[in-house]
Amino acid sequence: MRMRASINRIKEYVPGLSVEEVARKYGFKPEDVIKLASNENPLGASPKAVEAIKQYASKSYLYPEADGRSLREALAKKHDLELENVVVGSGGDGILDTLAKVFVDRGFETIIPIPTFSYYEVFTVINSGKPVFIKRDSNFNVDIDKLLSKVSGKTSLIFLCSPNNPSGTVVSRSDVKKTLESVDSLVIVDEAYADFGDTSVIDLVKKYGNLVVLRTFSKMYGLAGLRIGYALMDEEITKAYLKASISFSVSYIAIKAAIAALSDKEHLRRSIELVKKGRKYLYRKLPFKVYPSQANFVLADVKPFTSGEVCEFLLKQGIIVRDCYSFRGATKSLVRITVGTEEQNRRLVEAMQVLAEK
Repeated sequence: MRMRASINRIKEYVPGLSVEEVARKYGFKPEDVIKLASNENPLGASPKAVEAIKQYASKSYLYPEADGRSLREALAKKHDLELENVVVGSGGDGILDTLAKVFVDRGFETIIPIPTFSYYEVFTVINSGKPVFIKRDSNFNVDIDKLLSKVSGKTSLIFLCSPNNPSGTVVSRSDVKKTLESVDSLVIVDEAYADFGDTSVIDLVKKYGNLVVLRTFSKMYGLAGLRIGYALMDEEITKAYLKASISFSVSYIAIKAAIAALSDKEHLRRSIELVKKGRKYLYRKLPFKVYPSQANFVLADVKPFTSGEVCEFLLKQGIIVRDCYSFRGATKSLVRITVGTEEQNRRLVEAMQVLAEK
């Protein structure tokens, strides 16, 4: 069988363990396992979204709108943009996949500050492009001048994850503007976690035709299982995107749930409040170096232990966190921890304190 040669250049994605896997392997009841590895909302989905899912479940036999128009309209209103500035897709990953199809080809390059979300590299390689990596500094910030020095006539995409996964650091507004004004390439600012911080560049979409801002319903909105992402961009990019995207990529139920979630201000307030309070607690109480974060997770350096040792220790306590060793450019002592409920955070800290005293 013939297969694209680029497939062999892609490293297999390493997802976190599921609650069921950990319960089965280590002898826990599933309800006693704490999952702090996938940056899910510990409060769950908005009650309004759940009600919408129930209300429209009987309509599952219907195809959704081909381009998710009703959800796009709601998002355009939310962000004070036009319909033509908004696209939706099957999670942020699905949107990145489509954008890479449009903007990456053989001989093209993308610039990726590392460590960061691994799918930027995957989508570059699968479309026969060449990823150009820029190492972040010791605090996981991006040196924009260093990044710009790598831009060439082959550069088609620049990926800026802000807040960054797995570090939680942000790219300043001034650095985003400097990048946009210095290149002809498309700049994708991935703001999947921006709701938990205080920095966004969505308003710049009106000014810069080479900017795409990526958002998701998987984190703050608690709808990771429905796979809903969206992006804000210039209408010329939207036209190209819609040509390359898969029709009906967001399901009928997902569209209804997402629109309902947008209206649930109280659930959003509680979700953000929980994260900000929990972040401060973990920063103060974890007995290892914790980097400042504007996301719904924190990054800890667990030296003198390795990340593998710490993750295995915690699994035996029924706690799942994310080993970051699989992130290109990360060291073998970094662990990413999702902010949980007060009880979950407390249980994690107690386990880490026992480990630190060994």
